[in-house]
Amino acid sequence: MPFLVNVLASLSLAVAIGCALWIAADEMRHPQRMRIMNVVWPITALYAGPLALAAYLSFGRNIGGGKHSEHSEGKHRKSEHWPPPTSVVKGATHCGAGCTLGDVIAETLLQLVPGLAVILGWHVLWRDKIFSAWVLDFILAFGFGILFQYFSIKPMHPELSRETALKRALQADTLSLIAWQIGMYAVMALAHFVVFPRLLGTALPEGSPAFWWVMQFAMLAGLATSYPVNRWLIASKLKEAM
Repeated sequence: MPFLVNVLASLSLAVAIGCALWIAADEMRHPQRMRIMNVVWPITALYAGPLALAAYLSFGRNIGGGKHSEHSEGKHRKSEHWPPPTSVVKGATHCGAGCTLGDVIAETLLQLVPGLAVILGWHVLWRDKIFSAWVLDFILAFGFGILFQYFSIKPMHPELSRETALKRALQADTLSLIAWQIGMYAVMALAHFVVFPRLLGTALPEGSPAFWWVMQFAMLAGLATSYPVNRWLIASKLKEAM
C-alpha cells in the first residue's frame, strides 16, 4: 500500500472520528428533539467528517433546548410540493446511519469470523469474497435502517401500534436503503476491481485504514444516490419529513 494513501486514509478517519465525538459531546448539552437523531448525527460524521459537522451546525443542532415535541420535528410547509433540501438530507442521513452501522458491523464480523464468507456463498455462488460481504452488508444495513426509521416514526405517532409503525418504517425506508446500498456498492466495486489493483498495483486490504477511507467515499455516494429517492418519498408522504 502506497505510503501517501495510508497517511491520507488515517488522517481522514481521524478527522471524521473527531467530528463524531464533537457532535456527540454537543448533543449532550443540546439533545435532539427526535431522540434517534442523537445517534444519527455522530454516525454520519464517521463517513462525512467536516461535511457532517457543517450540516449539523447549519440545520441539525437543537439550540432551542428541546422545547418542542418530537412530532414537530416531522413537519414541513404543506404549501411546498417538494420538501426543502435540509429535510431531504436529514431523511437520507437517517437512513444512511442504519446502513453505515450495518456495513461496519458486517465488515468487522467478516474479519473476526472468516467462515461467514463461506456460509454466504463465497467460492460457490461467486469467485470474489467481496460479494459475500455485500450480502451480509445488505442484510444488516436493512435491519438497522428499518430499526432507525421505526424509532423515528413511533415517537412522532405514539398512537400507532408497533406493527403499524413497523409497516410504515418498511414503506418509508426500503427504497431509500436499496438506493443507498447501490451507491455504496458502486464505489466499493470501483476501488476493489479497478483503482487499487490496476492503478495502484495492490489489493485493497480489508479492515485497513485505506479500506475504511474508501468506505467513507462509498457512504457519500450512497447519500447521493438515495437523495432523489428520499425527496420523492417525502413529497409523496410515504416518509416523514424531518
